[in-house]
Amino acid sequence: MNMKKNMMKIPKDAGWLIPGLEVKRWFALIFLGSVLIMLGILTLFSPRSVYTFLNYLKSMASHDVLAVAVIIPGVILFFKGWQKTNLSMLDLRNGREKETMLEALYRRKKLNKGPKIVAIGGGTGLSMLLKGIKGITNNITAVVTVGDDGGSSGRLREELGVLPPGDIRNCIAALADDEDLVTKLFQYRFKIGEGLKGHSFGNLFLTALCSITGDMVRAVKESSNVLSIRGRVLPSTLDNMKLAAEMEDGRIIHGESAIPEAGGKIKRLFTEPAECKALPEVIDAIHDADLIIMGPGSLFTSVIPNLLIKEIAEAVAKSHAKKIYVCNIMTQKGETDNYSVASHVNALINHAGSRDILDAVLVNNSLPTELSPTYAKYGSYPVVLDMENLTPIGVKVVTGNLLEEEESKNGLIRHSYHRVARAIYYWYKRQLKEDKKR
Repeated sequence: MNMKKNMMKIPKDAGWLIPGLEVKRWFALIFLGSVLIMLGILTLFSPRSVYTFLNYLKSMASHDVLAVAVIIPGVILFFKGWQKTNLSMLDLRNGREKETMLEALYRRKKLNKGPKIVAIGGGTGLSMLLKGIKGITNNITAVVTVGDDGGSSGRLREELGVLPPGDIRNCIAALADDEDLVTKLFQYRFKIGEGLKGHSFGNLFLTALCSITGDMVRAVKESSNVLSIRGRVLPSTLDNMKLAAEMEDGRIIHGESAIPEAGGKIKRLFTEPAECKALPEVIDAIHDADLIIMGPGSLFTSVIPNLLIKEIAEAVAKSHAKKIYVCNIMTQKGETDNYSVASHVNALINHAGSRDILDAVLVNNSLPTELSPTYAKYGSYPVVLDMENLTPIGVKVVTGNLLEEEESKNGLIRHSYHRVARAIYYWYKRQLKEDKKR
């Protein structure tokens, strides 16, 4: 699943021989050419002196020992010569760059053959998920909600009329190389400066590109090229979509950032305008997908908003892809107070208007011995797995330890992107095997 894990199991130079890189065939072709050249040279010139020399060597050692003693150094020299020639031609002089070339080759040959995955959501939950699944495949389409109206994104949206770039920026960064200086620059947030404080460089960059290119889709594409991301990031709509919620007490709350602060229970979520048009590329990606993942993240302000776009909800429901929802580990005050796993699933189904949007739900089954008191202080509690309510819905339950281990030692709850991606991929592969048995 992961190039770096594979490289740890074998010597670094032998990484060139990993199956599927389509390198060994060229070794064989070069070797055959070398043999033919040598035969041609021996034919052109008298081979008698070479024959005499080999007979002399045979008198000093057995035939088998002599063959091994000649072949092994020959193979080593041949391989090193081929490798050094290619690295020299590519001007890759140090070890890290050499590894980068291997990584690039691995991605192109192995990850390009991975499943077509559509990840739907927003906020930190979606960017966490993308960090994990980019180790499975390069065929990723991240569908990002554009309902954000708070922070830097909200200011840019209000002042310049652009789609909120924050969640899009986070997804682009998640699909890029985290150690890359350009990625760190993209995520840099200004701490001082009149008019700049609170803005991230990536938000400003996307906004400027949007003005230059004419729309956010082209701006995102150009930004993705700069960071050489795996996959692509798409806004769910180009319409100026804003969120509103009807509370159980009858109040109507306008604005994504105001909904969690309103207090009370959300009865339903809707968009303003009511009919937002989906980006055509999003519908095409869902149609072609092998696997569709929703969540994790804020249920009502990150995940569900994408499904409020009728075309997206219908496309997901009709898709033949495997569909799974990554349930949140903790409840979120103002959105999912007292919500169980079944409550999360029902909210998704009800807002999408179809039971067919989900095949399974991924649920964490492990918690730290002691939770940080911060959670109780802010009204956040573990989401309870209520099988008695889930079974009638007909959604399969997939469980596993999904926690980031280092964080959980301190009583903090964070999804581990490695564990989430691995659990989803194993479930997906099992579903394919079961389909073949039917």
